[in-house]
Amino acid sequence: MALNFKFFILFFLLAVVSSAQEVANPVVDSIVDYLLKAESNTLDAFETKLDFALRAKKLSETYKIDSLRIKSNRVLSSLYGSKKDNRLFLRYNHKALKLAKEIQDSLALAQISKDLGYYYYNKSTDSAYYYDIKAEKLFKALGDNFNTAVILLDIALLQKNDKDYTGSELTCVKALSLLDQLEETETVKKYKSYFYNNLGLVFKELGQFEESIEYNLKALEVKDELQGDNRATIDNQKNNLANAYNHSEQFDKADYYYQQILKNENLIHERPDFYAVVLDNYAFNLFLSGDYSQLPHLFLEALHISDSIGKTFNTIVINQHLAEYYHKKKRPDSAKYYAYRAKELSEPNYTDYLLESLLILSKVEVDSIAVKHYDAYVTLYDSIIKNERTIRNKFARIQFETDKIEQENIEIARERTWLFIISVVVVIASLLLYMVIIQRNKNRELQFVQKQQEANEEIYNLMLSQNETIEEARTLEKKRISQELHDGVLGRLFGTRLSLDSLNMNNSPEAVKTRSQYIEGLKAIEEDIRKVSHELNTDFVSGSGFIDIIKTLVETQTLAYGLEYNLVHDDAINWDNMSNRGKIHIYRIIQEILHNIYKHAQATQVSIRFKLKKNVICLIVADNGSGFDVNKSKSGIGLKNMKARVNEIEGHINIKSEINKGTTVTIEAPFQ
Repeated sequence: MALNFKFFILFFLLAVVSSAQEVANPVVDSIVDYLLKAESNTLDAFETKLDFALRAKKLSETYKIDSLRIKSNRVLSSLYGSKKDNRLFLRYNHKALKLAKEIQDSLALAQISKDLGYYYYNKSTDSAYYYDIKAEKLFKALGDNFNTAVILLDIALLQKNDKDYTGSELTCVKALSLLDQLEETETVKKYKSYFYNNLGLVFKELGQFEESIEYNLKALEVKDELQGDNRATIDNQKNNLANAYNHSEQFDKADYYYQQILKNENLIHERPDFYAVVLDNYAFNLFLSGDYSQLPHLFLEALHISDSIGKTFNTIVINQHLAEYYHKKKRPDSAKYYAYRAKELSEPNYTDYLLESLLILSKVEVDSIAVKHYDAYVTLYDSIIKNERTIRNKFARIQFETDKIEQENIEIARERTWLFIISVVVVIASLLLYMVIIQRNKNRELQFVQKQQEANEEIYNLMLSQNETIEEARTLEKKRISQELHDGVLGRLFGTRLSLDSLNMNNSPEAVKTRSQYIEGLKAIEEDIRKVSHELNTDFVSGSGFIDIIKTLVETQTLAYGLEYNLVHDDAINWDNMSNRGKIHIYRIIQEILHNIYKHAQATQVSIRFKLKKNVICLIVADNGSGFDVNKSKSGIGLKNMKARVNEIEGHINIKSEINKGTTVTIEAPFQ
């Protein structure tokens, strides 16, 4: 029976889950459809996309579909990010991050951390590095080599920008080893070219120009193989390669790549800022190689273009190159003009170029002014070196803290695993204990039922014994009546018959009178016979057997409990027509009521009445005890057993009680 019940519960749960899935599937489809429309490139209207994203968010929250709630918030953050609404971009991103943490969705956490790393890239190096490190760890744990490499590119660029060249180099090598494990798709090759390019830049800054040239050539080779229009990124790579040749004093090779880029007549219109940079680099290469034929014309053209489009960064470098050129040409006024202009432009935000500008000024100025600029150069240089060391330490600290957090998360995950295992063990042990307790209770119930059955049999035997006593009394009574008929009535009839025979032939007045007297005697005998016949037809103990048993019980109990009793029963009740099971239950109910009166009521009197109303037996037991609050009182074992017995005979029980006024128990059961 228990096994069937378990199967029923399992079937019910599966049915509920299946039903829930059937209900949820259309909802999921709707949410996914809204999200696809919100991310669609075919829809240009921002408001339309936003409306679809908000619908998806509302539905996913209503139906508590966590994965889609995360996705909805990410799509919303992306939409607001495209509108440069940083406040709402961060709001929805952090909502998605919080949800992902709650449900421990590692993939979502990695993707959100990646988005936040992109966001902070040009805003806060610390925050960008923190989120990139988190994303890298998560993608690595998920075995996603490609996305791990993508994140490592950002980390490598951050490190390079903050002068941690060695750290950037190691990060690039680490990422390239991951990409080498993947199928060489267009995307993988593209990211390889990015890492090669970054390594080329890093080695140039480290003064390792041969290595820089090697990686720039690798990057250029990969980009040449990429499909599509990659002219812009190829030109960028040629410029970086030419710069590496320039720094290694291979001016001819540098000249070759600069001229390749400048051959594009449309470059000045398509990318004027880049054209100015390449033109300046080409001019500076000519300057370093000693070819002044096109100078300062090329420098001035590059400067004019940069000034016209407001590219301060490029303008600073060109001014520095012009200052060096005029210093070489022994034109101090022009050299000072461009050197001071470079210093002025670099002072607010460009520390590295300010350092270079101070060094140039220390060369073009004279005497104490030159010394002053050189001292400023040394002070700033020391500050930059110290700052770079601090940044490297900061990166190391963030890395350490991230590793520490990761280790703590591993420990937390391990603790949660153990907690889960312990919880499962506790639940299983609890279930086993529960089953043991249930089984023990069942055994006790069986023992109780067995003892109850034995008690019922004992009562039944007692009733049989009582019936035997009653039958014996009936036999004796019949014998007494038979003897009375034989010895009394029959003897008188015999004497009267003889007397009448003797007077049969005599018609004298005396004989008539005597016969009349004998006739009267016969009438008396007739009455006696009628009386004896009535006594024979009336069972003097009919229906009194069960009541005698009840009377014996009441007398015994009340004597033991010190109670006065009054037992009233309806003679119309024929107890012989009631089943023995019903009699036993009534017996036990009265026994339990009397026990409860003794135990709780502190009564001195008890009244027990039996009535028959429309084939329904009513048992009313009332006492004059202390009473109790029926609504507040808890049902004890005795009362529960009593109610169970009432249910067995298909009856119902009603208990009325008042404090200090006593209790009345009324039980009504169909006569059966």
